[in-house]
Amino acid sequence: MRTQIKFSIALLGFCAFATSGWAQSEVWVCEDAVSGAKTYHNIQANSKGCKKLEGGNVTTVPAAKSGPRAAAAPSGGASKAEGDKQRARDTDRKQIFQDELSAEQKKLDQLKKEYNGGEPERQGDERNFQKYQERVQRMKEDIERTDSNIKNLQRELQRLG
Repeated sequence: MRTQIKFSIALLGFCAFATSGWAQSEVWVCEDAVSGAKTYHNIQANSKGCKKLEGGNVTTVPAAKSGPRAAAAPSGGASKAEGDKQRARDTDRKQIFQDELSAEQKKLDQLKKEYNGGEPERQGDERNFQKYQERVQRMKEDIERTDSNIKNLQRELQRLG
């Protein structure tokens, strides 16, 4: 799987590199004397307010299409059925979050008990104090991560209502 992802990224990078030469051309920026609006062109316009843009390419993004939506919401009983399905999914989602929150809180309680206020019991293979300190640090990081998970789950539950 990782090989496929690496190959896809490499192929995408190669395509971007290979096509980059096509996109490079002179870019002219023209400013409207009345409104001050700027427009960009790949050829010099016949206007006194046009200047050649130096130092790079311009990226353009087409504006979002406006108008009626192609897929309008169905009317009648279909929308009520969809609403019921959505409420059921929301209820399931809320239950999943509550279950995860409960599991994380149990995990946090167990971690804090083992952490023992920063002085957990030494294990038999921790004759070296450095090993003990590394384990204590990992325990502290686990507690912080679990606490963060709990806060995120609580935030999601509040958002769901």
